[in-house]
Amino acid sequence: MTDNNRIRTDPCLITFWLIGGLLVILIILAAATLAVPELMAPGHLLSVAMDTGVINAIAVTFAAGFVAVGFLIILGTPLAYVLARGRSRWNGVIETIVDLPLALPHTVAGLMVYLLFMMRGPLGIPFNEVGIVFEDAFLGIVAAMIFVSIPYYVDAVREGIVKVPERLEYVARTLGATQYDAFRTITLPLSVRPILSGAFLAWGRAIGEFAAVVMIAYFPMVVSTLIYHRFTTGGLEESRSIAFIMLIICLAVFLAFRLISHQWGRNHDRT
Repeated sequence: MTDNNRIRTDPCLITFWLIGGLLVILIILAAATLAVPELMAPGHLLSVAMDTGVINAIAVTFAAGFVAVGFLIILGTPLAYVLARGRSRWNGVIETIVDLPLALPHTVAGLMVYLLFMMRGPLGIPFNEVGIVFEDAFLGIVAAMIFVSIPYYVDAVREGIVKVPERLEYVARTLGATQYDAFRTITLPLSVRPILSGAFLAWGRAIGEFAAVVMIAYFPMVVSTLIYHRFTTGGLEESRSIAFIMLIICLAVFLAFRLISHQWGRNHDRT
């Protein structure tokens, strides 16, 4: 028996699969409960998919998620690098602050974002003076998505940069490269995979946010807001189809990302 077969038949691993598999079954059952009624009424599902309000909500959700991730890549990558390479005693404090949105109830996070960016808020006032509004606006959705997604991106990239041997940067510095040059030509290319993974995690977190978004921008509606609105005004039948459509879209995107990431990793390992 090969080592791989021995590992697969190990009683401990089999037991762990049986125990941990309960979580997988829970997700499958929840998805099936949502999907089965919709698949049995394809006509109604198609009409909901063609609804202008649903299409607009999906477009706003995805667009805001991508814009939020763009800002996170620009602002979060330097922060992740500093946290990974820094030796400051303040690193622990900064990491705690970065991870704060993970521990906050979503309504608390939403209230914080609203107080900061509302027209009378510390950032809302100067932005409003130059014509940039966050309340009930696309940028408000982006701001809320950025806030709740910060730890997902920064932590993933920081852990990836930590795995890049720092001695490679030292060698580049001894050859005359600046710290920025060493980061740009060595660390950044070797951190592409964690950057993409962090961006994908942040995007998934962003498009799933509800409370923080709805408190600063009920309109234009994102998918989570629209589902809540349809549920409270029309009941389960009005909201379930939208939820199922979003489930299918997210499942397709997640599978595509996993396949592309796996293939990219295999090609990278060969080189």
